[in-house]
Amino acid sequence: MVKLDKIYTRGGDGGETSLATGARRRKDDIRVEAFGMIDETNAAIGVARLSIEARDADLDAMLARIQNELFDLGAELATPPDPKKHLDPSMRLVITPTQVERMEKDIDALNATLAPLKSFVLPGGMPAAAHLHVARTICRRAERVMVSLGEKKGEELSPTAFAYVNRLSDFLFVASRYVNRDRGDVLWQPGATR
Repeated sequence: MVKLDKIYTRGGDGGETSLATGARRRKDDIRVEAFGMIDETNAAIGVARLSIEARDADLDAMLARIQNELFDLGAELATPPDPKKHLDPSMRLVITPTQVERMEKDIDALNATLAPLKSFVLPGGMPAAAHLHVARTICRRAERVMVSLGEKKGEELSPTAFAYVNRLSDFLFVASRYVNRDRGDVLWQPGATR
């Protein structure tokens, strides 16, 4: 359970922050950068949800679930492996294969309602679609940082966390197309402005 009585602690005034383990890291540490970008993705999804129309209540519910799961992922990223401490696995929040599989089913369900793509899609159309594209690009940036983090010795990440973030960017792409389904995709026109 989280209990926040006081928002500021002054603990980060020197450029460091605490991980879930209590260990201190610089605020520009790649692990801190990774869970920070997951937080950015979550915030961008929150903005996108403000533009979701009532008719897309199912999509909004999917996005609400994803926002909660992103906090789970942030907790996983904020708890690096520590061979000296054996955490009870039931006490550690991690992304599970079931969460990845559920997202794949959601992607398939949304995509089944859409026409096949014949060109790349430009971010735009409905406001919610544009916001979902912003969330997608932030998610891709988080994924790149996670790859770099996972390659560092002692900073390994679970393959499931990688799969989740990769799938999330796919979900956000399909969700943006779904929001634009009546208006149609905004398509790239190669060389159109030459």
